Amino acid sequence: MRTARRYLAREIYRSSAVVLLALLGLFTFFALIEELDDVGSKFTLLNLFYLQSLQLPTRLYDLLPIGLLIGAILALAGLAQRNELVILRVSGVSGMKLMAMLWTLTIPLVIGAFILSEIVTPAAELKVSEAKLSLLGEAEGGRLASGYWFKESDGHGGNRIINISRLRASGAVEDVTLYEFGPEQVLTTFSQAAKGHFGDGTLVLNDVKQTRINAHSVSALKDGSKPDAPLTELRTLPERVLATSLTPERLIARVLTPERMSIMDLADYIDYLKANQLQTERQVVALWRKMAYPFTLLVMITIAAPIGFMQTRRGGVGSKVFIGILLGVGFFMLNQLALNVGMLSKWAAWVTALVPNLAALGIALGALILMENRHNVRRFNRANSPWSRSAA
Repeated sequence: MRTARRYLAREIYRSSAVVLLALLGLFTFFALIEELDDVGSKFTLLNLFYLQSLQLPTRLYDLLPIGLLIGAILALAGLAQRNELVILRVSGVSGMKLMAMLWTLTIPLVIGAFILSEIVTPAAELKVSEAKLSLLGEAEGGRLASGYWFKESDGHGGNRIINISRLRASGAVEDVTLYEFGPEQVLTTFSQAAKGHFGDGTLVLNDVKQTRINAHSVSALKDGSKPDAPLTELRTLPERVLATSLTPERLIARVLTPERMSIMDLADYIDYLKANQLQTERQVVALWRKMAYPFTLLVMITIAAPIGFMQTRRGGVGSKVFIGILLGVGFFMLNQLALNVGMLSKWAAWVTALVPNLAALGIALGALILMENRHNVRRFNRANSPWSRSAA
């Protein structure tokens, strides 16, 4: 049994690696063609290759499930074509035992996918964002045309809104605008800083231009009376230190899309959003989908099993691969449809993330069990068919 498991693992790993290399090359080639228009005197072809190399881990993360599906189908179809699966079945290995063997050999891939999802992809996405910001002057993720926006409590009953035009590595920021509101949501201070830095629980602003608004300014303007003191006071500060709940990790979370963040950073960012009464629906769904991602690989190997176990006379390797591609694309579309419908209909996050996987797993296992017992099903149908009774 151990020899058979090693042989299956070697065949599936080799086929999946070839498929993934082909898919990575194909999608990278299309991305290069799409971004050739950006190449110029400032953004060279070497810079384009550098950006595409940084995006390879993310692309591998996206293509791993479909690559495993097609690779497993190729490997199992080849074994069926060479009658090696028949030898395994004759030696006493049932279809469910083969399925258990396939699940076992998928465990190293699940561990690798978890490392890719939690360590490699977030680091690569951050590098891509920094490189695009320095090379193209643009960034992706949560950046608006006006920059990045954050909201938090000031710890004294009020809150502050922070606008950052540029995020740098290690928590450095540039062109910071700070709006501070009192307990009654009245603007009290407006500050602008050329640069700053987020540390351990602090925000250090440099070259600050601060405008303080008099507490009686609202009532004076409302009544039309002459104020006793100036409505605003403008000051220039070389440095200002603020206690803040923002950290460099939470700044990074704002740059990255939720699906590209690690589970720990995503959970921390959700806590920050909840503490500041901000929407968390997308982040919570992304957290569940991140946790379900390794399970998706088990679903893919389960879908590949009944297709690969089919006898060659019912279709060659090419037709099986075509069916596998259709199923993989269909599963991807079902996942995206569940995500969009779930967000619009406000479904529970675990329903949006897990139901497509569970449905595909149930259908694949049902097909495998039906193939395993097809002879008994035929006998049952013949015994209970009205035509067979009338002939008798």
